[in-house]
Amino acid sequence: MEFFIEPIPTWALCYLINGDPTGLTDDEIAMIDKWYADNKVQTVTTASEAEGECHPYFSHFPAFGLPAEVTDCHVMTL
Repeated sequence: MEFFIEPIPTWALCYLINGDPTGLTDDEIAMIDKWYADNKVQTVTTASEAEGECHPYFSHFPAFGLPAEVTDCHVMTL
């Protein structure tokens, strides 16, 4: 297994971490699912300096999708 830090769009976090697709379109869900499968992702957790503390920022190059506000996340892959 490998661990990476990836800039994950904040709009996708509830789906990736909690499995809650509320507010996402079918196209957004398909995009997230494709990224998840293509990269053989096992888990996604927020990377933070302190428990429960995240620092969103804007990125032109998120892990998937168009430029957006992102949060650095620990991604475990096979």
